[in-house]
Amino acid sequence: MPPRTSVPSPGRRPLVVTGDGVLLDDLLRLAAAGGAEVDLAPDPAAARTRWLPAPLVLVGVDQAQPCLRARLPQRQHLVLVGRAGELDPGWQVAELIGAEHVATLPAAEPWLVDRFAEHGADPPGAAARIVAVLGGRGGAGASILAGGLAVTAARTRLRTLLVDADPLGGGLDLVLGWEQLDGLRWPSLTDADGRVDAPALVRALPRRGDLVVLSWDRGDLLALPAPAMAATLDAARRGRDFVAVDLPRQLDDAAVLALQAADRAYLVVPAELRAIAAASRVAAAAALHCTDLSVIVRGPAPGRLRAGEVARALGLPLAGTLRPEPAIVRGLERGEAPAATGRGPLATLCQRIVAELTGAPTAGAA
Repeated sequence: MPPRTSVPSPGRRPLVVTGDGVLLDDLLRLAAAGGAEVDLAPDPAAARTRWLPAPLVLVGVDQAQPCLRARLPQRQHLVLVGRAGELDPGWQVAELIGAEHVATLPAAEPWLVDRFAEHGADPPGAAARIVAVLGGRGGAGASILAGGLAVTAARTRLRTLLVDADPLGGGLDLVLGWEQLDGLRWPSLTDADGRVDAPALVRALPRRGDLVVLSWDRGDLLALPAPAMAATLDAARRGRDFVAVDLPRQLDDAAVLALQAADRAYLVVPAELRAIAAASRVAAAAALHCTDLSVIVRGPAPGRLRAGEVARALGLPLAGTLRPEPAIVRGLERGEAPAATGRGPLATLCQRIVAELTGAPTAGAA
């Protein structure tokens, strides 16, 4: 008999993490009673990329210690599940892995049915689509692409959040020309470690129209705590339609969380031999945390490398190309956001990506 696996769907399903076949059968039965389909993972390695996006995670007692050793990030709606006699001392293990509840079968079966019913798959379009962008080397243009995607999404009337996850990037508010706008920056949110009210977050951030941005200030360099990123992305999924995250090339815990939560990630690579060599390391690290990673090749190509050759060298699918646009560079110096006019190679690529992810019609030229 082939192994049981989940079938991908447009919605986000509860995740069951267990290698115990008997327990799995019980949980599948309870999920069916609650009208929910689930994703399955036999161990933490298989669960990692779905750990944060899932609306509910149930960890079998057989995988509690492996999950603890794997240092999976803290999250809400995490339940430790086992049968009577297996969960002693269950609460101690539950606290260590961050579980909110311990469910002992068979007594907890009605409660679990209710949880499955409550946290069944989101209907298509109910949660924001998240895109992560990172550069293959310094100066690759990842921040400009992230900004262009956010601007393009907002032009199509999608409620959009642009997240700057690179403390050394200089600030995405500068990329948009928003450095003078009032609103919170990351240093004011680094203590967030729980559920963040989505409307309150949007009201507190710099905003123009449907676009809000969470960026850095020009103060002291601070690390971005993973819980703050997790809380922000959770709020964004509930309160926005589209989220673009600009990631650092050296992945910290917060960047890993963003990659795990992303529906798709793009690696921006200049068409240069040294850039390919640098990008290969970034790609190897990012691929561990994102199941949909592709490359965007940026010209010019001094050695006449073709985009397909760059993609093949990195072992990634080619998502698109970008030609040089001197007007964008000049516009950034004047405080003009990338892709704001809706014209040019960057705007065209961003329109296609946003349309593919959201089904939204492309915005016409302003």
